[in-house]
Amino acid sequence: MIIMALIAMPLSLNGQGGKANFAGTWAFNAEKSDMGGAPGGQGGAPQGARMGGFGGGDFTAAQESNLLTVTRTRTNQSGESVTTVSKYTLDGKESINTTGRGESKSVATWSADGKTLKIVTTSTFDMGGETRTMTSTQEWTLGDAGTLSVKNLSSTPNGDRVTTAVYNKK
Repeated sequence: MIIMALIAMPLSLNGQGGKANFAGTWAFNAEKSDMGGAPGGQGGAPQGARMGGFGGGDFTAAQESNLLTVTRTRTNQSGESVTTVSKYTLDGKESINTTGRGESKSVATWSADGKTLKIVTTSTFDMGGETRTMTSTQEWTLGDAGTLSVKNLSSTPNGDRVTTAVYNKK
């Protein structure tokens, strides 16, 4: 039994260490992205692209043990630079992030092979005196040659939208 435990232990450690690491500075690649409009994300870019969210825009990610921290800086309508930091635990427990639009609750889970991170986020905010809830699912996958693909499915009162943003590691 001891021999079997010694054999199984390195295998389980390799399984934990084999997860994708998204740490780095990522630059949006409009040509390779599909933002639901014209090819390359031109034309019908969704609000997330204009606002520097996962519909486009550069960002920095830090990944330490059980935490993914995403920092995005964008220019608001007044021309001011705004930095948003979102933190996600990587163990399937709920993470809460607060933005200027309200609070969002996210749950991040790994695929069985550890190569894709799925983040399901529910956001509640007021718009025009009405409370709205939006649910989005992001699937983060590292590709070859330093690329990151973030597939995003958003469900809103106006319908569903699927986009895929591609980023190059700087």
